[in-house]
Amino acid sequence: MALHTRLGRMAAVLLAAATSAAWATAEEPVKLEEPFREGRSYRVSTRVDLSGTLTPPAEKGKPAPKPLTVKGDSAIDYDERLLTVEKGEVRKTIRLYGRMDFERTLGDRPQQSTLRPAVRRLVVMRQNGAKAPFSPDGPLTWGEIDLVRTDVFTPALAGMLPDHAVRLGDRWDVSTDAVHELTDMERIDDGKIECRLDDVSAKDGRRQARVTFSGAVRGANEDGPNRQQLDGWYLFDLESNHLSYLYLKGVHSLLDADGKEAGRVEGRYVLSRKADVSSRELGDEALKGVGLEPNAGNTLLLYDNPDFGVRFVYPRRWHPAAVRGSQLALDGADGSGLLLTLDAAARTPTGEQFLKESRDWLESRKVKVLGVDPVRSAASGVEHFALTTEAAEQRTVMDYYVVRQANGGAMLAGRLQMTELDALQKEVEGIARSLAITKKIEERK
Repeated sequence: MALHTRLGRMAAVLLAAATSAAWATAEEPVKLEEPFREGRSYRVSTRVDLSGTLTPPAEKGKPAPKPLTVKGDSAIDYDERLLTVEKGEVRKTIRLYGRMDFERTLGDRPQQSTLRPAVRRLVVMRQNGAKAPFSPDGPLTWGEIDLVRTDVFTPALAGMLPDHAVRLGDRWDVSTDAVHELTDMERIDDGKIECRLDDVSAKDGRRQARVTFSGAVRGANEDGPNRQQLDGWYLFDLESNHLSYLYLKGVHSLLDADGKEAGRVEGRYVLSRKADVSSRELGDEALKGVGLEPNAGNTLLLYDNPDFGVRFVYPRRWHPAAVRGSQLALDGADGSGLLLTLDAAARTPTGEQFLKESRDWLESRKVKVLGVDPVRSAASGVEHFALTTEAAEQRTVMDYYVVRQANGGAMLAGRLQMTELDALQKEVEGIARSLAITKKIEERK
């Protein structure tokens, strides 16, 4: 037999064997399941770019406003370690951010957001779809919390995996929880996202499954009613059993009160994720003594407004409102309130002067003053007093502070409900003691 004939037959046999093996592999069901365990770590990188138009709501009696162009992108890199896993679901992780940058242009107004280096280590808690971050290293701003809140919590993407072994061509629905995470919708009214197993192959010695997904959902989030179309694909590493890559192209349509499109933004989201990547700064030794449970100290927020000229820390149940002239109001969740007023040092009253002014003002409005906590020093340059009052058969405590610093003075007037009064007074004192006047307040002429 000629040599080339023997070689040809051998090649045919080998080709047939390889084809049979590949076909057998393709026909075998595969389990796409990511096992979450406490201590497992990942390296995550995401990139987003978007563009589109938004039409501001029309004001009654005025011409319809012109659409505004929207452009934006973000780059996020971090290492993540799982801290708490309950019934297979990740409840808490700790992240070490290498990068977290957002840029957006709305019309002709550029906007930039980033995470400060001082708080690049964050604990992220997730319950019922809501994410609550805090840093064991310092207070976060509301803007920094919002950056984390809008970022995808990647363990929740396990809801894109099937709950049973699948073969090529099999389809399944993405879980509602994962759809919420991908779309940032608070409420989903209708629609679904469907996955399909397209391929199982080997690359660089690792078997991986390729899954495509597509669908549309309609619902609402903080932007109002909207409809989103999602299309993309992801890779699942069958060696390390984790979702390693995801590409998503989305169309986000904002809807008006009549359900008509009032704006459209198109974007791309790309996720790369490596499993079992150790990070020394998230290791057992590095986390010894680090507060990984939320408490009154590590969940404080930072208010830093260089234009207004103040910086202070405050508890999360207080919410700063807009600045009006020389005043900033904070609203408490229980109906309490706090008003901060800035003034030049020469115009800032002493504690005794402020007490007399406040008492006279209340009595002129027929508010009964039932008791007085006299002026005392709360800290260097900080004076405090309080008045127990009654109006319309309702008692409240008026809590006051006067702060004097090199750049000027501040007066804080708190209206505190009687429920949890001790805690509220401690919180207001914390705000007053942490207050820093960051720019010179000139005396009004």
